[in-house]
Amino acid sequence: MKMESCRACGAKTLQPILDLGCTPLANRLLQESDLGEQEPRFPLELVFCPHCTLVQITETVSPEILFRDYVYFSSFSDTMLAHAARLANSLTEQRRLTADSLVVEAASNDGYLLKHYASRGVPVLGIEPARNVAAAANASGVPTECDFFNLETAERLRIARVQADVFHANNVLAHVADLNGFVAGIAAILKPTGIAVIETPYVKDLLDKIEFDTIYHEHLCYYSLTALNHLFATHGLQIVDVEHLSIHGGSLRVTAQLQSPATECSPRVHELLKNERQWGVGTLAAYRGFADRVLALKKQLTALLDEIRADGKRIAVYGASAKGSTLLNYLGIDNSTLEFLVDRSSVKQGRFTPGTHFRIDAPRRLLDDMPHYCLLLAWNFADEILAQQQEYVRRGGKFILPLPVPQIV
Repeated sequence: MKMESCRACGAKTLQPILDLGCTPLANRLLQESDLGEQEPRFPLELVFCPHCTLVQITETVSPEILFRDYVYFSSFSDTMLAHAARLANSLTEQRRLTADSLVVEAASNDGYLLKHYASRGVPVLGIEPARNVAAAANASGVPTECDFFNLETAERLRIARVQADVFHANNVLAHVADLNGFVAGIAAILKPTGIAVIETPYVKDLLDKIEFDTIYHEHLCYYSLTALNHLFATHGLQIVDVEHLSIHGGSLRVTAQLQSPATECSPRVHELLKNERQWGVGTLAAYRGFADRVLALKKQLTALLDEIRADGKRIAVYGASAKGSTLLNYLGIDNSTLEFLVDRSSVKQGRFTPGTHFRIDAPRRLLDDMPHYCLLLAWNFADEILAQQQEYVRRGGKFILPLPVPQIV
């Protein structure tokens, strides 16, 4: 379904930024029996709302299609596990959480974050829409409801006297079709003294680092602090702190509370809002030229790959990631250029990538076949993956990082 008005504020003045054409669903990995069937494809167009500054895509694919059976498990990433542990330990101390507290997380995945609270005796509740992922969380001892988080869910929990001292939403706000219902749900589920801690990729990093591959149908919105501030205020929430993180190519972590006369914002909130005004967050001019930079990057990367192949060298791929699907499908790269693809996630292994139909093998194949180069699509975990693949590098293998400028490491 195509959106004709802004997902946050309803304004009908959406301005185009980038059109990536019709692409398959980035996390819809295929079974071998699916390969002969027609894959569903949907328009992937990025637009800007000049009224509330929200950057978003125009197409909404049903969440039931996208998220009820999911292939991304956060616990396969050492980087994500370490990031989650630091956050949980820090907030447990700062908020003085005890056995009488409650931490709730929306889109809690396999419990990778909540388990760190639980290990310290803090009660937790996960809300995860993917049936297979919620089952894995429950099996690991993290209490998890299989449901989408929205206002209806929050009201049901509140009636049951379930309210949060800390509410987490990590890398989910970009995925939400019912944006206003989700944020209203946050306000409903918080205790009067509770806080919401939300992480989401930062739109300025998307623009500056040409991270066009983070655009796919699950990612409906791309946030600035200005857009978040506008959205949260609409639902009685005030952003009181913000951090700019390096994870996922650049993210914001915002802390929000229920609005009250006594609520004060940290200087970091005022400073970042000021910085965004200076770079033109609310003007179309700040987003013009992004499409041209994406096209230039496409030409650079395809030229590099063609040059390597012309030299008689072999190239494999690391990462059956959603961003990798966007990149490969937009560049039109297939097995005539790249020989095979590997990924650490055992959930993905044996399946096939959308559109390009690479079979997903275990990383061990890099050592077994020793291609000269490996295109690293999961570049947001580059340090972790390079550390894991030291033997491949020791034997002479080289990785190609695709953006913001293609480089060989």
